[in-house]
Amino acid sequence: APAAKMAALSGGGTPWRRGWLPALQLVRRGSKAVTRHWKAMHFQRQKLMAVTEYLAPRPAVPPRCLAPRKEKLDEDNGYVRLLRRQVEEVFRDNRMIAVCQYNSMPDEDMVLMRHYLRKHNIEVKFVLNEIVRPVLSQSKYKNLLPLFVARNILLVSPETKAKEMLRVLKGVSQVNLLGACIDDTILSRQGVENFAKLPSLEAAQGQTVGALALLPSQTSSLLQRGSVHLTALLDQHIRRLQAGETGSPAEPTPGQSSG
Repeated sequence: APAAKMAALSGGGTPWRRGWLPALQLVRRGSKAVTRHWKAMHFQRQKLMAVTEYLAPRPAVPPRCLAPRKEKLDEDNGYVRLLRRQVEEVFRDNRMIAVCQYNSMPDEDMVLMRHYLRKHNIEVKFVLNEIVRPVLSQSKYKNLLPLFVARNILLVSPETKAKEMLRVLKGVSQVNLLGACIDDTILSRQGVENFAKLPSLEAAQGQTVGALALLPSQTSSLLQRGSVHLTALLDQHIRRLQAGETGSPAEPTPGQSSG
């Protein structure tokens, strides 16, 4: 009886109590403890590492004594030289060279733009940056190099037709004026617009001649004014003397009648 009672208290009689586990279990989920810390290398090991360090062997001949390698220069073919010669002729034979940025546009619009420009003796030239940049870098137009970055075209003319060119480009949004070289003078877009507002060379020369001729004429009239006035007074005095001798009244001069 005491054994059965102990068995009943210990749960030996019920099989579901043999595998019983507590409902609440404590599980550690924090970070692990740091067990490794940095430690300085022992000085004897430092000596050993310094002694056994690999040193690359020095070359028998110093690098400064070696002959430099000859770089192979790419020789330009005949077609590239021809294109560069054409670019040189364009900059040499034309007084106005305008650099424009060219965006894609229909062929019909391009033909129409070239037609209107050709009426004013302005030609459109398509150039490649790899062709025109070496030419400009060795010429007096090297300040135009920053304009040749993307796809560009040149508007060239043996005359300075800036006003007509701007009038045509105003209706073409795909072509943007970047700068120009007019009479060996590099101008920005604003400079080209200001140049287009100037009068023609003949009109400017006429205005200059008129301004220069006005001053001498005024000076001449001022210098002659005293002598003319003196001559008129002497003539009047002579008429009065003659009238006093004859007893007839002196006739008024035209200057006195108008005055």
